[in-house]
This record gives sequence, structure tokens and C-alpha cells, in this order.
Amino acid sequence: MIRWIVLSGLGHAIVVALGLLLYVLGTRIGHQRRHPSAALGWVLGMLTLPYLTIPLFLFFGSRKLVRPRHRAPVPAHHPVAGAPAWATQLLAGLELPPAQPNVRIALHEDGGQALAGLLATIDGAVHQLDVCTYVLASDATGRQVAQALAAAAARGVQVHLLIDAMGSLLVGRRLLRELRAAGVHVRRFMPLLHNPLHGRTNLRNHRKLVVADGRRLWSGGRNLACEYFVDRPNRPAWVDLSFEIDGPVARQAHVQFLTDWRTARGLMLRRMRRVDQLPDAGAPRTGALAQWLPSGPDHADDTLHALLLAGAWHAQRRIWLVTPYFVPDDALLDAWCLACRRGVDLQLVLPRRSNHRLADMARERALRQLASAGARVWLSPAMVHAKAVLIDDQLALCGSLNLDARSLFLNYEAMTAFYGPAQVGWLAGWIDALRTGAQPYEARRPSWSRDIAEGVVRAVGFQL
Repeated sequence: MIRWIVLSGLGHAIVVALGLLLYVLGTRIGHQRRHPSAALGWVLGMLTLPYLTIPLFLFFGSRKLVRPRHRAPVPAHHPVAGAPAWATQLLAGLELPPAQPNVRIALHEDGGQALAGLLATIDGAVHQLDVCTYVLASDATGRQVAQALAAAAARGVQVHLLIDAMGSLLVGRRLLRELRAAGVHVRRFMPLLHNPLHGRTNLRNHRKLVVADGRRLWSGGRNLACEYFVDRPNRPAWVDLSFEIDGPVARQAHVQFLTDWRTARGLMLRRMRRVDQLPDAGAPRTGALAQWLPSGPDHADDTLHALLLAGAWHAQRRIWLVTPYFVPDDALLDAWCLACRRGVDLQLVLPRRSNHRLADMARERALRQLASAGARVWLSPAMVHAKAVLIDDQLALCGSLNLDARSLFLNYEAMTAFYGPAQVGWLAGWIDALRTGAQPYEARRPSWSRDIAEGVVRAVGFQL
């Protein structure tokens, strides 16, 4: 019996050692930078429950599917008229497509207007239509969009619909069967049950975009469900943002979609395949300046996190933020607090209560820290689902990125940077109006039990 216990203890120690070795190899060789709470959680799990933690690590452990590569020195920067040099130079160093003039840009705050723009984009497609969404519901709005996609396929348009397997877990199978029967190519991004060597179940595609013929883009923060567009009895539509762009940014989003479509099963491309040839009318030389900014496991850098961090240091006058969930990492939170202390007007608009109660609890420590540094935090009575960032009078961001660690470090996300005074001014006015109907946040010292609960939730905030 004693010999069996010794051998069992030795066997358990070997399993623990192999688990820790797997963690080290998986993070160091792949250059997987981790949030401290996530790293601590994995190590403690390997030590205490290795038989459960090791399989979980195989499915959920990696957060990057692309390794950093040696880069040539960044070429001499050519300033872009109307865009801040610090931003364009940083994004060029991160190898993102450059800012370009576009024919037309229209931002939507009204859900009805946003839905009309979405349907117009679908109806205007002639050759090819790309649709990517996190949530596709089987409600009235989801079916209205599905009918428009089926009609596009019926008139000969090549329609591809990419939905996230987790976000659209409850989408009706009947709706998907109807779409496939109508000729729509449907694919689920990163199925929940798949070969763990082909990807990670925890890496979700949160991007929202509709591209018609590589020329017209509809994007923003809205998913394809009623709550993002229309009021219902006792259920008002959420506050959200979307936009339309006619121009080169649409082609950049089309290239993004092609990559996402081919990697939806978890297989990473060794190199980008040739982009499908679409009729191209040529890029305009003048127009509203915008830039497509993707971020996620398919990029070696945390591009949007880097941009927000640089913006905190370069902002001179204001940083205005709108987000439904606020669980940033310590580096970004400290940078925003220091920006407040050097006189930058930092204002944050959140819903008083979001649709994720754990996220509301996890945000409290960060809100108290911001408020003590001099930031003004506003709580909207409505559910705010919009994601927007305004830095000085030169840069506005809008898209799918929440200001939490999951969006910053785990999800496939996409924001669009607007540099034109019309778009920056529009967004500033919209945030002003949103702030008018909100109440100021009052920081209160928590009880010891509340403080412990916040700490526990904050420890897993990286996974929220």
C-alpha cells in the first residue's frame, strides 16, 4: 500500500510537472503575453487540479495564433494630412493598412436608420456580399436580414455569412437551413467542438461587418437582432452606433472577411491567399479620411490596445470613451489616470446596468480609480452598447471593441478610425447628447465583503 501511495504521488507530481512544462512551452515559444490574473490562474490550476486544467488549457490556453516575426525598420513616415502623426506612424509600424480618403461616410445613431442602411447595403450588392456578425437572432430583425440575404443570392450574388459559434449558439437551425437552401454560404466561426490543435474555443469573432462588392461597408457595434435596432413593448432598443463607408476602407474590410472565412475552422493561413478580383473604380484622391483597424489572435500585436495606450500619452485636451463594459488592464487604466492628472479631460459613459452583471461588478474598482484621478464618469439609464473613443479633435474610433480585457486581448475585433473633422465633430456631439441624459458616477468606499467579491470577479475579468 505504501509503495502504491509513493508511486501515485510520484505520478501526480509528474502530471503537474508536465502541465507546467506545457504552459511554459505554450506561452513562451508562442510569445503569448498574458494578463497577470490569467497567468496566475493557469499556474494555480496546474498545481491543484492538473487533470482538469491541462485539457482546458489545450482548448482555451492560447490567445495568439500568429507569432511575432522579425520586421524591417519602419520606413520614413509620410504625414497624412488631417491625421495625428503619432497614430498613423504607430499603425504603420504595426503593419496595418494606411488611412485613405473615401467617397462617403455616414454614421448612424438611430436604429431604424442603421437597419435601413444595412438593408440598402445588402440590396445594392451585384457580385459579392460578405456578412460577419457575432449574434444572428431568429427574431424579426434577424429574419428580415436573412430574407434580404436570400433575395441577394436569388439574383446571382455570391453571399457568404459568417457567424460566431458561441455568440449565435441559440440561432434557429431552421433559419440557417433556409439560408443554405436559398444559396447562401453559411459558416460558423470556431465551432465549440473541434480539434484543439486547430484553434482555441475561447477566441471568439466579435467583428460586425457587411461588405458589398468590396466597395460599400456597413459596420459598427450592432449585432443582427432586434435589441440593436428597434423598440419593442417595454423593451427599448439599446443605444448603439454603426456606420456606412463607400471607398477603400470597404475593400480592406473585404480582405479581412476573406481571412476570417478561411480561418473559421481554426486553421491559420501561412500566408494570405490572393484576394478575389472585384471590379474596382479606383481610390478617390479626396474625401473623408478613415482607416480599418483589426485586432485579435490573427495579429501578433495587440493593435487596438497599443493605439489606446499611445493615445493616453499623446492626448492634449480630451479623451472621451463610450463602452458597455469597462474592465481594462492595469497598464491602460494607469495611463488614463495619468492623463487625467496632467489635465486631460477624460470622460467615460457607461450604462447604469449592462446586460452582464458580473461585468458591472468587475468595473467598480477601475471606476473608483478613474474618479479619484479626476475623470468624469457618467451612467446612462439606457443600455449603452456603443463602442466609441474620441482623442482630442483629431481621432475618433468606432466599431466592435469593448473596453475590457476580453475584447482587448482575446476576441477578433475591428474598429474604424475616422480623422475627418465632420466625423470627429459628429461623434463629439453624440457623446455630449448621451452624457446629458446620464447621471454622474459617485465613488463609494465598498464594504469588506463587497471589496472581496469585486476582487474575485476582477481576477476572472480577463475572461468576461
